[in-house]
Amino acid sequence: MPHRIPLPPARTVLGDVALWGVLAAATGYGFRDAGAASPALDLLLPLAVLAVALPLSHRRPGAATVLANGLCALGLAGSGTPANAQVLSLAVLSCLLGARVAAVRGPLLVLVGCLAVDVATCAVLRVQAVWWFYALTVLPAALLLPWLAGRHWRGRRELVREGWRLARKLEERQHLVAERARLTERADIAADMHDSLGHALSLVALRAGALELSPDLTDRDRTDLAELRGTIADAVEQLRETIAVLHDPPGSGTGTGLHTKDTVEDLLGRAVAFGAPVRWERCGAVPTLSPLVERGMYRIVQEALTNAVKHAPGSVIRVRITHQADRTRVSVVNTAPPAGGPAHAAEGPAAGTGGRGLAGLRERVTVLGGSVRTGPYQGGFRVVAVLPHQVTARPRGRGAGAPESAPGMAPGTAPGTRARIRGRYDGSAPPSDSARHPAPHMDSATAPESAKRLADVRSAARRRSVVAAVAPVAAAAFFVPAAVYLAWQLTTSVLPPSRYDELAPGRPRAELASLLPARPYPFPPVHARSLPRPPGTTCEFYRSGRDLLDQVDFYRLCWSGNTLVAKDTVPANRP
Repeated sequence: MPHRIPLPPARTVLGDVALWGVLAAATGYGFRDAGAASPALDLLLPLAVLAVALPLSHRRPGAATVLANGLCALGLAGSGTPANAQVLSLAVLSCLLGARVAAVRGPLLVLVGCLAVDVATCAVLRVQAVWWFYALTVLPAALLLPWLAGRHWRGRRELVREGWRLARKLEERQHLVAERARLTERADIAADMHDSLGHALSLVALRAGALELSPDLTDRDRTDLAELRGTIADAVEQLRETIAVLHDPPGSGTGTGLHTKDTVEDLLGRAVAFGAPVRWERCGAVPTLSPLVERGMYRIVQEALTNAVKHAPGSVIRVRITHQADRTRVSVVNTAPPAGGPAHAAEGPAAGTGGRGLAGLRERVTVLGGSVRTGPYQGGFRVVAVLPHQVTARPRGRGAGAPESAPGMAPGTAPGTRARIRGRYDGSAPPSDSARHPAPHMDSATAPESAKRLADVRSAARRRSVVAAVAPVAAAAFFVPAAVYLAWQLTTSVLPPSRYDELAPGRPRAELASLLPARPYPFPPVHARSLPRPPGTTCEFYRSGRDLLDQVDFYRLCWSGNTLVAKDTVPANRP
């Protein structure tokens, strides 16, 4: 199947046609004003080159600029003035080069190459000073200034596009925040179901196991109680499976559960009422605790009691709450279960998902700025948590399975949080602000996207500022010498009207040398050069005044050998 060349959009084609029409009109006006211009070289060739350069500027804007500059360089070889209409075409394509190419080095090389071609053309053709002035002032201005304008236009368009892109990203982020809030709510519901309902079911199972050992029950009653206990255990496992669906991965939620008016004393009282062998004590004066800390302490005791009742029924549970100057220590320890305990004690943590409650407990304590340790202790199990009286930090943990890196340290606690916690516990000085807020010098691999984009924008702005500052200096380096040289040419070829009147035809050049300027004017207009002259003579032109900003009349002297044959005045404007 042959490869099909994709056609440009209709809007692009119409834009190119409209621009070609404008440049073609300028070319036609310049051709009409030139007088003795060649139709093939000065009209048809430029129109054909523009018809190629404009579509080419979409894919190769540098090549299109080179083609337009070639038309201007071709004007240097003509006998007429090089100030042709192709300067407008060169300026337009240079502007498109700046607007369509983001890089700087490539377009600058194109512009420098074009200027080098123009200067080399002047040197090879040995043109007069006005051609040099044209090549060193008009052409650089037509190349450089429109290119800078095109880059400015491109920067404005990119700014608008970036603003709309950021607006879309903000909308997407709002949707993500809403979704995140929904997931957090699900995690809160899951945590509360696990902590509250799971605890209640475990106490019910404990009560059923205690009744099962009563000597007053018949075998039928014991069988019914065993089935009831098994049904409750199955319900607990189904609850855990449901929570596994609702709960986010560890470290993704910071829910604290639903608010309740229960206290730790109420929780322990219910456990004792259901027959759990709980011994507890509170040491130290009760401080004013943050509501989040109170709720966290409640959940710690609740989770530890639930695990002890489920996995070690019949063991003695000791709860100790110690209030210190700036923190509270909660310790829940259960002894080894008795040898003749209920049958479900052997199920242990292997049943169900296991460990989800402790993972949520670590998350909750870490959010409050505290630490938690769990593990076997003297044949039983121990949960020890240390909580500050007020919430101090909200770091993120690494997950349920993260190892504890220091005694009393929550797993996954960030290094800065570890330093703050150690400082509070061992009495050392807290980290300084510079340690708490590191300097914004970060590795490029870890820098956020906004910082990278800000660095790119600043770098591009600095480059544009350098180019904008260097461009006028470079243009002045070309313009000033050329302007001085042109002014010297204009002022040293002036023949005052009083001396012109003293020139009489038929006199030799030697007698008239004192009246003539140092050199003739080499750049007369086209209509002056096209005037008929006497046969066999050579005509020279002189300016009639020194005014550099206004047009003046010209004097023509025609010589036959060294003898003045004729003289006449040529108006500055075409009659």
